[in-house]
Amino acid sequence: MRLPAAQSPLHGIVASYPVLAGLAVGIPLTQSQSPKLQGNWSRRASLPTKRAEVAVAELGGKIYVLGGTALGKSASQLNQEYDPAADRWRERAPIPRAVTHAGAVGFNEKLYVIGGFTRDVHVGALNLVFEYDLATDSWRSLPPLSRPRGSVGVAVVGGKIHAIGGRGLDKVTVATHEVYDPSIGQWNEAAPLPTARDHMGVIVADGKIHVIGGRTADSGDNTNLHEVYDPAANSWQSAAPLPTARSSGAAVYYKGLILYAGGECKRGETFSETEAYDPKTNRWLTLAPLPSGRHGFGAAARQYAYFVGGALGCGGGSLSDELLAFSKP
Repeated sequence: MRLPAAQSPLHGIVASYPVLAGLAVGIPLTQSQSPKLQGNWSRRASLPTKRAEVAVAELGGKIYVLGGTALGKSASQLNQEYDPAADRWRERAPIPRAVTHAGAVGFNEKLYVIGGFTRDVHVGALNLVFEYDLATDSWRSLPPLSRPRGSVGVAVVGGKIHAIGGRGLDKVTVATHEVYDPSIGQWNEAAPLPTARDHMGVIVADGKIHVIGGRTADSGDNTNLHEVYDPAANSWQSAAPLPTARSSGAAVYYKGLILYAGGECKRGETFSETEAYDPKTNRWLTLAPLPSGRHGFGAAARQYAYFVGGALGCGGGSLSDELLAFSKP
């Protein structure tokens, strides 16, 4: 297989990139080595389907893109798996219910898809919870959330799954925080999110859950809040705020940093900013921006930080099938 020639958006240089047998080689998009603007972006194999408002999770060395807006419908049952080693996609068993704006996480050879909406904009919040078994390529239903929530943030820490924030059937954001214990199949309440919001980045670092950015109401009501949950103490505290207030971006833990990329909406355009939080110093860094702004996408990390799909325009316009890989020394 050979990749087509690619034009650098920075310098207009045209170059071709051969692929060695058994190796996936991406097309470089941006490069920066300055101390304040770091990292490189490249493309990998495109998603089989253009999609946005997806849930993304990593499990067993593979990356899964779940649900979202696709194929002319605001919610889908799609479950597509990416193999970073082979740079290849394949279809897996569909989610039992079409969803958009769901939360997802991988844990202990299972994928969990939690909440979501049935259609846009933020209509028909769900309390459904589904578990996907990689070994059998099959789904089953689990005990539901206490009440319907879409745009919910999901994370796993200490063997338990946390579902944080979101918005309900009335489209109002909530501070609800529920914890699922797979060993007993039961949900319990935990300390609520200090500020009700949704469309935020939710990432685990050093055994604590970071809830970053998001919106308190509409897409223009973006926040730079950064609140951290300690499961051992069942309590929250504030951390250094996100430098660029935004929502509906993609967050991932990569090489000791929490990356937050993209989002909506500024003056009618999506964000391209990529910023990284260092838990050890409680400081944010500015990284090389996305090749183009987007929102409603997801991220997962292996050798690279992978950012998948999304909408290039505000409000769901111009769905993307791009898989972007970010690398940082």
